[in-house]
Amino acid sequence: MNPIVIQHIVAETGITAPQVSAVAKLFAEGNTVPFIARYRKEAHGNLDEVQILKIQERLAYHNELEERRAAILKSIDEQGKLTDELRAKIEACHQKSALEDLYQPYKPKRRTRAQIAKEKGLEPLADQIWNGEPFGGSEEDLAGARDILAERIADDADVRGYVRQAFARNSVLKSEKMSSKPDEGAKFEQYYDYEERLADMPSHRFLAIRRGQTEGVLYAHLVVDKAPVLNRIAEIIGRDGEQVELAIEDAYKRLLAPSCEIDVMVEKKGEADKAAVEVFAENLRHLLLAAPLGEKRVLAIDPGIRTGCKVALMDATGKFIGNSVIYPMQKPEEAAYVIRIVVEKQHPEAIAVGNGTAGRETEAFVRKTLKEMGRGDVMVVSVSEAGASVYSASAIAREEFPDLDLTVRGAISIGRRLQDPLAELVKIDPKSIGVGQYQHDVMQTLLGTKLDDVVVSCVNGVGVELNTASAPLLERVSGIGPTLAKNIVKWRNENGAFRSRSDLKKVTGLGPKAFEQSAGFLRIRGAANPLDASAVHPERYALVERMASDLGVAVKELVGNAALAKQVDVKKYVSAEVGEPTLKDIVAELVKPGRDPRAVFERPAFREDVTKIEDVKEGMELEGVVTNVTAFGAFVDIGIHQDGLVHVSEISDHFVKDPAEVVKAGDKIKVRVIGVDKARNRVSLSARSKPKPAAAAGAAHAAGGSRPQNRGGYVSGPSSGGGFSCNPFAGL
Repeated sequence: MNPIVIQHIVAETGITAPQVSAVAKLFAEGNTVPFIARYRKEAHGNLDEVQILKIQERLAYHNELEERRAAILKSIDEQGKLTDELRAKIEACHQKSALEDLYQPYKPKRRTRAQIAKEKGLEPLADQIWNGEPFGGSEEDLAGARDILAERIADDADVRGYVRQAFARNSVLKSEKMSSKPDEGAKFEQYYDYEERLADMPSHRFLAIRRGQTEGVLYAHLVVDKAPVLNRIAEIIGRDGEQVELAIEDAYKRLLAPSCEIDVMVEKKGEADKAAVEVFAENLRHLLLAAPLGEKRVLAIDPGIRTGCKVALMDATGKFIGNSVIYPMQKPEEAAYVIRIVVEKQHPEAIAVGNGTAGRETEAFVRKTLKEMGRGDVMVVSVSEAGASVYSASAIAREEFPDLDLTVRGAISIGRRLQDPLAELVKIDPKSIGVGQYQHDVMQTLLGTKLDDVVVSCVNGVGVELNTASAPLLERVSGIGPTLAKNIVKWRNENGAFRSRSDLKKVTGLGPKAFEQSAGFLRIRGAANPLDASAVHPERYALVERMASDLGVAVKELVGNAALAKQVDVKKYVSAEVGEPTLKDIVAELVKPGRDPRAVFERPAFREDVTKIEDVKEGMELEGVVTNVTAFGAFVDIGIHQDGLVHVSEISDHFVKDPAEVVKAGDKIKVRVIGVDKARNRVSLSARSKPKPAAAAGAAHAAGGSRPQNRGGYVSGPSSGGGFSCNPFAGL
């Protein structure tokens, strides 16, 4: 690895050179981020996934830089203009923008005003002006000479770098209303006549203005104080005189300012995209790692009014058992009969109700029915439908349930989300889950990569049960992609359950490297070797056997025996290959093998008398669940069809810069209603212990904005259950 690149990554990340070099070497050997973070701690000094991903990102940046550098050197060399001095400057450059500035004079250009002037033989006149020599010529000739000088000034790397820096540091972004374009709902009203220093503008505000531009509602541009910029350009080029001054002003106005404004806006957009993507990623992480109900039989209901509620039953492992359809609004007695029969005969431990249209009404109906049955032991849980329609119409859903209507698939997904959110949500494009901030405005490749990293991190952090995992879940395991995941499922279907991790080696295409990368993240409960159900990697089984032998017990007696495991003296087993970090991980696994890091499930408690916005009154104190955290606040599900907004100024009694410091997606939170706008379906909430003055609260709401929560756009279609049946789930 290039030592200079290593030093640049050290400066950019604050991680030591040996650690950066070690991670770069591990990546070069084909190792994945989860594997490096979990099983190669000694090699890189116990870095976490975030640091390893940062190194990966910077390595990619510098690899792209090297490719671009090589292309630029080749291009200039082919032009016969590559001097030793220029080569040295290019080779010493480690920033993409600076590299492009050096290449600017040599880029193939369309026919410019300067080129036209050169064709007229005006370059000698331009040189005379540039060098402060006596000159003469007509005004037309002087104008042509100034065109040559303007391009020369604009192509100067130091000048261009300075002007770009001036725009980045000192410019003000101004936005105004485009009179020809209507602004539905006055979404961008606060930006009709707005200005703010670009360097100080938070990402969400910048992206809001960009969206207004995209929709044709706003016109936005950067403004810079021109006089000091022109003076500094003159200092950089070290030239003076009236004609030079005119050339400087022309270069700035015509060539530098437009180009640098675009560069700086693109750079700011990139920064805003990264900030928005980080918000989305953090929300997604907490959503994926939400507490699972676990292996309990679940009855799932996808609410609907006109087409009825689709009902699906899953066993404790998530296996689909049967389905039907009920009409609680139109035929409440028949619907109640179905619920009673299923509860009495199929014994579900929980009923999952989608939170879409009529969700709260359906939930209330189910609770009432269970209460009449005296079955308070069956919990009723509202489950987010976001992305359910995407799953139900996907190739994955069609492959899982080829004979079921997509509405039934949606109900199944709702039930499985309650049982294990992670296992079900990995089947959906993360961008469809609806926990982002300006997700459609940011660079989609950046968003996709980041969200994929989060999904992979969560899946490997929790671990995957090899004998029950779906192909979409398996393909997120370290070292296993879509093809190997399907091969694993195929082997399992043809040969029965995996009896040991070593059985993985029998799967077509799963070679030594894939086994090394994946085995530690796969679990086999009930295997002959209890370590197969833990996060201990097979490469360390012999080490655990030594530990057990030294304690005078068998491995089976050591695994899961906290008292025995805590007697292991890790220092005794330190070697050139295994250090204390890995040994401590092993002992932790021996204490609690295969421990699920997710929280214990707790049912949310919504008020039964608050089911729609008309029920919400100012001053009400409610319990809700955080569904989305943005830079300007947190959206909270309070049990009605649209989420309420807790603006950042209302999120705590003390000053909070970033809402993510205080709350995260999935948190249960107590809030107070401070505003209800029924016309726009907006509810303003406060999590402060003491209310603010009404004027201040209203201002905070206006500043942050709000929106109805998109519940995934799930639209029920015709039922495959054939309507009400006195024998629901017949044949079971």
